[in-house]
Amino acid sequence: MIRSTFHSLIALALLSGAASSQTAPAENPSSPEIVACKATALHTISAREPEIKDIYIDEDGATIATSETKVGDTPITRIIMGEAYLRTDRTDKPRRFLCLIGEKGKVLLTFFTQR
Repeated sequence: MIRSTFHSLIALALLSGAASSQTAPAENPSSPEIVACKATALHTISAREPEIKDIYIDEDGATIATSETKVGDTPITRIIMGEAYLRTDRTDKPRRFLCLIGEKGKVLLTFFTQR
């Protein structure tokens, strides 16, 4: 009886040690493309609407596509599409978000529309 309790305690200690040594996966940091699009959009929007202090972009539902196209002579390297909220508490309706990125990560266009 004592021996089985002892073995159970050792097994429990080993299991709890293994569980505590595992770390939760780190939250994925925002992609540099989304960070750049958000910063550019926020700068533009807050100039027109100062009450907007932040933008929430649903990164889990966002699509980041690689592109090899041009608009006129301007190369487009990434296209980001998804949903965004202009009120971070999400009291507003989600808006469709589009961002075009050119060479060297330069944001060429950010666009929001209501559904």
